Amino acid sequence: MGEPAERRQTTMAGNTRQAGTSVTSRALAVLGTFDEKHRAISLSDIAERADLPLATTHRLLGELARWGALERLPSGDYVIGRRMWDIGHLAPAETGLRQVAEPFLHDLYGATLATVHLAVREGTEVVYLDRLRGNRSVPVVSKVGGRLPLHATGVGKVLLAHAPDEVQDAVLGDLTRVTSYTITQPGVLRRQLRQVLTKGYATTHEEMSLGACSIAVPINRGEEVVASLGLVVPSLKGTEQRLYGALHVAAQSIGRRL
Repeated sequence: MGEPAERRQTTMAGNTRQAGTSVTSRALAVLGTFDEKHRAISLSDIAERADLPLATTHRLLGELARWGALERLPSGDYVIGRRMWDIGHLAPAETGLRQVAEPFLHDLYGATLATVHLAVREGTEVVYLDRLRGNRSVPVVSKVGGRLPLHATGVGKVLLAHAPDEVQDAVLGDLTRVTSYTITQPGVLRRQLRQVLTKGYATTHEEMSLGACSIAVPINRGEEVVASLGLVVPSLKGTEQRLYGALHVAAQSIGRRL
């Protein structure tokens, strides 16, 4: 007897969906399952998150691992491979801005011994392009290539203050609390963003992690704010203007060279 009509239709629909999805799209879907909270993922979880059949996922993972985009851990989980890291460093934001800023980041760290951040905005998040810190630096949660909320970080507030209205509205409409000091009132944050434009810098006080305060300034290329430069310290009491001065000089120097 033939296959039931309902089952044939379901099979045909699945085949059509698979046929309409390119190999490239499926490979990108696999890579897209990795993020800050999912750094090591099992085969079954990748298949589920990418919405792909297990066999297809297994084949793609093998190809991506052989190319170096992914690595398979002894546990069986997969992580992003070194080749992806190498390629990421070729992105214009990395090769241009990061190379220009690097000597000034070292100067800032040498002068302050504070954690130094170089960051850009991507959508409604801040992305960290570079970070310098020493053994005596305040513990921070930032990582190179990592993403954090715009509203809870110094570099993020700078970038948010200069962002389009639709980006500001999206962020202010979803102010998640990270610590008990995180600003979650839209009116309060809007006032802070206006002050950033007036004063030329932003500050945070234990809003991203307890025991850490930050101060940040914009980096301009012409009239456009393309990045933010920040410092993380235990306290800004008595040092805010001195740190702002050091950041301002460094940001201007970076901007002139871009």
